[in-house]
Amino acid sequence: MNLFGGGSSWIWIVYIVIFIGLIYFMSIRPQKKEKKAREELMGGLAIGDAVLTTAGFYGVIIDMTDDTVIVEFGNNKNCRIPMQKSAIVQVEKPEDAKPIEEQIKGKK
Repeated sequence: MNLFGGGSSWIWIVYIVIFIGLIYFMSIRPQKKEKKAREELMGGLAIGDAVLTTAGFYGVIIDMTDDTVIVEFGNNKNCRIPMQKSAIVQVEKPEDAKPIEEQIKGKK
């Protein structure tokens, strides 16, 4: 006698396979995409890049090692903080940044 009753065992197997497929496409695959994007972000870091940290501070990278960066915050040249690369959330390259005058003219 069949555990699931009658000939419905194939239906249960199909449901399980579909469920596993949904889990893969809804959780595992997006995590892989996010990890790849994060690795590209970390690989593209360079001295002079403007960055946003996990704490919400904006700064400029002034020195780098394998796993740490030194970020200068604000106009004060004495405010330099070493931090891990993993604390960087967003990077803006200097050539991507618009001068403030252009940003103000664009709003008018």
